[in-house]
Amino acid sequence: MGGARVRMAIDDLLDEHEQSERVRGWLRKNGVSILAGVAIAIGGIWGWKEWQTRHSNSLAGANVQYQIVLKSLEEKDLEQAAKGVKDLESGKANIYADLAALQLAKAQVDAGKNEDALATLRAIKADPEFKPVIEQRVARLLVATGKTEDAIKQLGTATDSASLEIHGDALMAQGKRDAAREQYEKALKTLDVAAPQRRLLETKLTDAGGTVTDPAESV
Repeated sequence: MGGARVRMAIDDLLDEHEQSERVRGWLRKNGVSILAGVAIAIGGIWGWKEWQTRHSNSLAGANVQYQIVLKSLEEKDLEQAAKGVKDLESGKANIYADLAALQLAKAQVDAGKNEDALATLRAIKADPEFKPVIEQRVARLLVATGKTEDAIKQLGTATDSASLEIHGDALMAQGKRDAAREQYEKALKTLDVAAPQRRLLETKLTDAGGTVTDPAESV
């Protein structure tokens, strides 16, 4: 049962929609900032073309390295995969390093190496806007491995719905149903009515002894 919870927690790290949105966001952010810097610094068509070629080659190379990491993971060679992640971290296309690290963490959990998975997640140097997401994933894995107090400390004073839900999970694991119910109720209040994870959160609230109310009634 414990192993299943750990796998579920780490699987949540690899939501395909979240990954695709993260790639798009990284390219948007870095594309705009880099273009602005190049326009000022180079000021010439030949320089621009040269930079564009180098940048494209860098992304292509990172993608190739990312695929190598995935192949190592398919072959259950975690040591080689970890080296590949390190290589990606030393490059400029950090989005591939982050995604590779997430895949490595999942493989480490599947292999029963939970501490290694935690170390992998904590080593991810995500952009500020994505850092809370990684911290939430670390907290989920801490809860799944029984380190509930560490999970609560990891979440700090975060008040977004995901963090509140994880906080509630940690409290439920500690047998503190009333405190967990309070966290779940807060999470539901901050969660969009159409959010796909709302039903699961409502189930958790019910399990904690709470009552699910129609969102329209609280308006």
